[in-house]
Amino acid sequence: MDQILLYLILAFLFLAVGSVLGYLARRSMAKRTLGSIEEKLQKMVSQAKIEADIILAEAKTKAQKFLEVAQGETENRRQEIFRAEGLVLKRESLLEQKIDQLESREEDFTEKVEKLKEIKKNIEELNAKTKTELERVSGLTARDAKEELLASVEKDSQLEIVEKMRKLEENGRDQLDKRAKEILVSVIQKQALSQAQEITTTTIALPNDEIKGRIIGKEGRNIRTLEKLTGVEVIIDETPQALVISGFDPIRRQIAKVALEKLIQDGRIQPARIEDEVARAQSEIAKQIKEAGETAIYETGILGLDPKLVQLLGRLKFRTSYGQNVLLHSIEVAYLAAGLAAEVGANVPVAKRAGLLHDIGKAVDQQIEGSHIEIGIKILEKFGVEKAVITAMKSHHEDYPYESLEAVLVQTADQISGARPGARKDTVENYLKRLGDLEKIALSFPGTEKAWALQAGREIRVFVRPEEIDDLTAKKMAKEIAARIQEELRYPGEIKVNLIRELRVTEHAR
Repeated sequence: MDQILLYLILAFLFLAVGSVLGYLARRSMAKRTLGSIEEKLQKMVSQAKIEADIILAEAKTKAQKFLEVAQGETENRRQEIFRAEGLVLKRESLLEQKIDQLESREEDFTEKVEKLKEIKKNIEELNAKTKTELERVSGLTARDAKEELLASVEKDSQLEIVEKMRKLEENGRDQLDKRAKEILVSVIQKQALSQAQEITTTTIALPNDEIKGRIIGKEGRNIRTLEKLTGVEVIIDETPQALVISGFDPIRRQIAKVALEKLIQDGRIQPARIEDEVARAQSEIAKQIKEAGETAIYETGILGLDPKLVQLLGRLKFRTSYGQNVLLHSIEVAYLAAGLAAEVGANVPVAKRAGLLHDIGKAVDQQIEGSHIEIGIKILEKFGVEKAVITAMKSHHEDYPYESLEAVLVQTADQISGARPGARKDTVENYLKRLGDLEKIALSFPGTEKAWALQAGREIRVFVRPEEIDDLTAKKMAKEIAARIQEELRYPGEIKVNLIRELRVTEHAR
């Protein structure tokens, strides 16, 4: 037991001594390690100081270089500023010199102006004295002398001035006439159209004379039915193999013509059959009228017209004027007016529309009282056609004054279309004879001084002596002249009678 205790004590002692020895050993080792770390730290600090000195030296070197560059640039700037200041000072000096020169010139100018004013004053005084002396010597005032001098010069130069004015006027007229002819020829050549015209005839050829009896019918019932339905008069006379349709409306005549031709071709002529054929003819003519109007606006390129106005335009296909188809004439006038407008710089669309619609009143002038121009104006206003077109079309017979350049062009185109060879069927002799007859009828009335037939025979202008014809008699005389013309002459359309009673009194103040 004691031995075990001893062993334990010895073990405890050995353990204590080992702990002390281990502590001392660790402490010694720690001291050596700490010394090594400090040494390393010192080396690192020394190395850092060396690197810092190198970096500081390099920075000082770079700063010194930057400073030298900056000082150089500053010196250059300073030199530039000095040069600029020198230029400014030099310019200021020059400016001051110029100002001094201007002030000196202004003083000289002021002195000269004063001298001129003084000289002018002296001249005016001298002129006044001279004028007064001249008036005293000549016995005439300045105004009288001026008027006498001007009168003398005018008298001496009057013949020369008149001669020069006449030459200038003739030269200008010749040049204008030449240019106008060139334009007209150019436009007519460009717008040359085919003029194969469809003349509506009222004469129907019959296959034989036996058909006349069937057309008349029992106790005339067939012909009465036809006349009642179409509104025309069917004249069956002794002319072999022909009958005549008479009526003031060309559309009605055409309907009767188409219906009769179908009835004659079929051979069955009776009231019921007549009614059917007249109805078919009306539908056919209405369709032809519509197609004719649409074809006209398509050919001329005029769009935007009211369909009813196009229908009225198509009615002109069955209307002739002096043998000239009015629809073909209207298309031709549209082309000519547009060509003329393009040549002279006028409004081409307005001229073309006015040319196409200028005779639109002839579509219904047999049904409505008045001239075709007045009727046409009302029609165009009703369908909302622009005012410029109405203004351009209403002067084509010179019933209205020209209000635009397009109006003159439409009137010119209308005359070109109607006057060209072959356009109208009246011969020159018949035309001249009708004009002469118009004037003879007017001149046959007492109190007539002179009579002029105008507008291609559409107007007769009668001048009466005012001392023989008073206002009341003038009105009565105009009606009598119109009645005589209506009774004795044959003419298409209507003729306007203008009776003019004018009293002129002339006196001279001397």
